Amino acid sequence: MLDFLVPETFTPMPIKDFLRRHIGFSLTIWRKIKQSGTLTVNSHNIPMNHIVYPGDIINVNWQQDCTIVPTQLPLTICYEDDYMLIIDKPAGMLVHPTTSEHVTTLGNAVIHYFRALQLPFNFHPVHRLDRNTSGLVLIAKQPHIQHLLSHNDIKHIKREYLALASGTIIPAAGIIDAPIARHPDSIIQRMVHDSGQHAATCYKVIKNLNNASLVELTLLTGRTHQIRVHLSHIGHPLLGDDLYGGSRELIKRQALHAARLYFPHPVSGKIIDVSSPLPTDLLELVKVLDCT
Repeated sequence: MLDFLVPETFTPMPIKDFLRRHIGFSLTIWRKIKQSGTLTVNSHNIPMNHIVYPGDIINVNWQQDCTIVPTQLPLTICYEDDYMLIIDKPAGMLVHPTTSEHVTTLGNAVIHYFRALQLPFNFHPVHRLDRNTSGLVLIAKQPHIQHLLSHNDIKHIKREYLALASGTIIPAAGIIDAPIARHPDSIIQRMVHDSGQHAATCYKVIKNLNNASLVELTLLTGRTHQIRVHLSHIGHPLLGDDLYGGSRELIKRQALHAARLYFPHPVSGKIIDVSSPLPTDLLELVKVLDCT
């Protein structure tokens, strides 16, 4: 159940337009409200074409089914407010449940957290991380907040990563601009190909190590496996990323960490800036590579 106050500065408009343009409801949510929800203004039932006025209080309620099993798992919360969570996900954990792994994912842990606090929220991740990528995941508490955060996601949300790539990258800073497509022989693997979607990654070498580089990367687009594919494309695959040519000699997972999220809050407009330090396994790898 959600309540919204129509600001005094607003001109009268249909309730659908107010909820979609100014609250962030998607067309899918609006359809769910029409089909199985309730909508009141100032505690009165109203038709779907009702005009709302400044000072009106809108109450919206619709069925939000959740099939994710609550599971008590360690959960590192880096930021939380009434609208969203930012979780520091460990490497090895899936974000979404699957048919073969449906009780040990981040979704299971978040739902358990909500239910333990008797919060009515469901799991609405704004973006995903690969199983073996560690770091920050942004999760909305309501679907309309997810819609607001996901709309033009890359333009509004700055996502910075730290990575350990093989070799010495020259030049030490730049933009990898290369389209990414599905590999014809795999449902998982991606590749650089002219038929693919536009993809761009900004990178900067932070430190040169022994036959490796500690790199900061910023996504300018958001394609599947983008950083992994782009670094492999320029001849410097992630350490541990054998899918794209990286060696697993020193680490058994891709050496990639989602280190920072920076974006305007979808409701207040306040800048949210959350960082996560390198996890232990990557810190130890940096020490090893710095001493050899």
